[in-house]
Amino acid sequence: MKAGVRVIRLFGLPVLLVLGWWLVSGRSFYLPDPVRVARAFGQTWFSARVFDDVLPSIGRLLAGYALATVLGVGLGVPIGLSPRLRATLEPVLEFFRAIPPPVLVPLLMLLAGIDTPMKVLVIVSGCVWPILLNTVEGVRALDEVLADTCRMYGVHGVHGATRLRRFVLRGASPQIMAGLRQALSIGIILMVISEMFASSSGLGFTIVLFQRQFQIAEMWSGILLLGLIGLTLSLLFRFVERRVLSWYYGAGAARA
Repeated sequence: MKAGVRVIRLFGLPVLLVLGWWLVSGRSFYLPDPVRVARAFGQTWFSARVFDDVLPSIGRLLAGYALATVLGVGLGVPIGLSPRLRATLEPVLEFFRAIPPPVLVPLLMLLAGIDTPMKVLVIVSGCVWPILLNTVEGVRALDEVLADTCRMYGVHGVHGATRLRRFVLRGASPQIMAGLRQALSIGIILMVISEMFASSSGLGFTIVLFQRQFQIAEMWSGILLLGLIGLTLSLLFRFVERRVLSWYYGAGAARA
């Protein structure tokens, strides 16, 4: 009985969405039915396009995401620990955070060219902010009583490395993981946007190409693929998050 309820919860809404799509499709050339899209999906993406477009896009996404993580956490920890540094940098950080990353694409094209470095930098320019800001807030919110307890028990090391690892990063990790989750969805959006400018490969380029050539079913199949990639990355992130924060969610979280 429980298994049946779980299956309904998992697949009920997607089935309803597909049925709704089926009912409204066919009324317009630009809204093909699910069967046509599924057929186009198999013909388009189970081919050389996986190596020419899909894998390069995912590689750029992961590279930009990883670099944004290093920058966001690396800068967020000292800023969160130092009120003076935070007061000094906050106006500048707020200024750059207010600039929409897509606006930076023409500038990054001039500075880094039109190849992979530009696309990775576009992803970094958007992903770094939720990671940085959540890291700063997570470090700022560390419990002072817990800090005193760590100090009493000698939780420190050479240059405070052990304290940083066991207290600061561990205590701020729920906030950091929240920032990483937000950055992942932003990264997918910027991956597509970066590939729409002066590109010859990638998912963003291919979807726009299909639209310009009026290959509507193929265009929808690309949109569907992006959704599946986002869902897969979200599930993988949840798997990692449950294990990193097993102490936070409870003993059973790592097995969930």
